[in-house]
Amino acid sequence: MSRRGENIYKRKDGRWEGRFLDSYDQYGKPKYHSVYAKSYTEVKEKLGFHKKQCIQPNIYKSLRLARYCTDWLETVKFKHKESTYGKYRNICKNHIIPELGGYDAALISGKQVENFLSLKLNNENLSSKTVNDILCVLKLVFSYIESQNVKTNCNFNNICVRQEQKQMRVLSIEEQKKLTEFLTDDMDLNKLGVYLSLFTGIRIGELCALKWKNVKLKNQILHIEKTMQRIQVYDEEVKTKIIITPPKSRCSERDIPLPKFLCDTLRKFKTAENSFLLSGSSEHFVEPRMMRYTFEKYMKICGLHDVNFHALRHTFATRCVESGFEIKTLSEILGHSSVKITLDRYVHSSMELKRQNMEKLACIL
Repeated sequence: MSRRGENIYKRKDGRWEGRFLDSYDQYGKPKYHSVYAKSYTEVKEKLGFHKKQCIQPNIYKSLRLARYCTDWLETVKFKHKESTYGKYRNICKNHIIPELGGYDAALISGKQVENFLSLKLNNENLSSKTVNDILCVLKLVFSYIESQNVKTNCNFNNICVRQEQKQMRVLSIEEQKKLTEFLTDDMDLNKLGVYLSLFTGIRIGELCALKWKNVKLKNQILHIEKTMQRIQVYDEEVKTKIIITPPKSRCSERDIPLPKFLCDTLRKFKTAENSFLLSGSSEHFVEPRMMRYTFEKYMKICGLHDVNFHALRHTFATRCVESGFEIKTLSEILGHSSVKITLDRYVHSSMELKRQNMEKLACIL
């Protein structure tokens, strides 16, 4: 097949063929159509006529949202952590593209986005946090679209997802004593991990990535420098993999002072410096998913209900406040960037502490 001119070819059967971009499918993939004639001039005239009928003077500015999502993901792929990119990709693939991907990005309205988010909240029963994450990714995609000199029709200034403040589960003092007794009875490395988390507030990913070299018994310091998580990958052979990376923020890399009773307990189990704390091996580790299964088993044995691993962190923060910890100190131990995060998210005052504070009003009588 010979070619003469833009997208015009002479076929083997002697006819001339001209191809033009007609539209995009719901995933942003271009759809082409052809016109045929006996001469080059005739097919060129037909091609010009059909191009005008498509009303696409600027093809790039009429791309579907799915195409922009794909292009945007390529631009952020190497700018963020692998786990962050995976989260962005999942949101685009599972939510944004199936629902909004087929629409002209420049014509999507704020009302359309609000209806889309409402559908996610009410019909699909996604959590407000998940829907808010979808909104955040949408904003990033539209910001990318505008950076391509495309004027959009969606104003995100008045679009928000109301965040529900969940009441986190905190162990009562009695429940904590019950759990502590169970953990210290015939303690092994898994029980040691739960015990350490209960009295330091470290996250499950931080615990699983912890090595004995991070436990400075001489100085009584626990050094947090890595976190472990399982993320999705896009490979034909495997769907997920474990990664060990620095914590999500600079503040999360921290030194936690260890009380003497914890040091005494840790000293009994200490092995080679490069061994993982939970496995005692430098080659094998206990991943967060397995640690959660083990923790759930412990909760059933102890008769404690509706307790997930993160409740240990909340319990630690609450006990610290009840014991009179200075909040700035607690914030740094937890690895937060501000005291406000500690107060708003992790500190849950018990009814007993509230009662004690209310009794202080008696002094003004």
